[in-house]
Amino acid sequence: MEYKDYYKLLGVERTVSEDVIRRAYRKLAMKYHPDRNPGNKQAEDKFKEINEAYQVLSDPEKRTRYDQLGESYSNWQQRGEAPGGFNWEDWVSRSPGGGVRVEDLDDLLGGAGMGEFSDFFRRIFGGMRDAGERSTNRRGTGSSSQGESWLPRQGNRIPRQAYQQPVTISLQEAYQGTTCRLDIDGRQIEVKIPPGARNETKIRVPETVPTGPNQPKSDLFLLIQVSDDPRFERKGNDLHTTLSVEIYAAVLGGEVTIPTLTGNVVLTLPSGTQTGQTFRLSGRGMPLLKNPEQHGDLYAHITVQIPRNLNARQRELFEELAKSSK
Repeated sequence: MEYKDYYKLLGVERTVSEDVIRRAYRKLAMKYHPDRNPGNKQAEDKFKEINEAYQVLSDPEKRTRYDQLGESYSNWQQRGEAPGGFNWEDWVSRSPGGGVRVEDLDDLLGGAGMGEFSDFFRRIFGGMRDAGERSTNRRGTGSSSQGESWLPRQGNRIPRQAYQQPVTISLQEAYQGTTCRLDIDGRQIEVKIPPGARNETKIRVPETVPTGPNQPKSDLFLLIQVSDDPRFERKGNDLHTTLSVEIYAAVLGGEVTIPTLTGNVVLTLPSGTQTGQTFRLSGRGMPLLKNPEQHGDLYAHITVQIPRNLNARQRELFEELAKSSK
């Protein structure tokens, strides 16, 4: 059986914190997610490996066991032992009850799920207790240090292991809210993503993921990623857009159209508007996640178009204007 270097898969050192591991996982998961790589078998396989590595390194008990295995395997290699002679049976758990089963996640989000674990994972961690039964010395509910959770905490209860699934939505969907449909273990589930969701917002779907026969189901967290919109840049709850206006409107003043996430609006420019000038449209930004009746603002940054190809009459008029301004 081949040894899997989970740290190498995530591109991190063995001594890094769980936060560094989580950030590395999120970056790679977004890069290799099947939705972003349709029909790409290599990306799909890489996505499965990344998720497997994260399932181990994000769990303190599994990570400790894996580090112990890695040290033993490294020492074995340094002794120059014959290839294939490592005694894997020393590391195969014989605890009753079988291991963590996540194959049912293959059906998540129309087949873009976590995928099956490798033989390496199954043999090394197959008999360990559910990854969800983590030590209760973790902060908060196990989600407070991992992004913004829409659903409130339930007292001081420590939930079971929360499996994560990246979900990409558009800025428009983040503005108005949307619904994500899941097929889990033969059940159709609709999960509402509230208005105001942003990158790393986490939507908790409690007790959803099967973990094994006669075992309690684990929580699923949808990890939201909001795709870029060519019209807007989001900063917190505010939106920023660049508005290109003709020189005539900037000099003389006039009405220009500005796009918003609820449709176009008309802005009246004062005469003498300059490039770099910014206009604030109050309440035209993103809704607040926990108070969607309130909104941020939209900032329109002006750039003035300078005509490149003047006809004879236009050049004459500009020359007259230049002379009269001296």
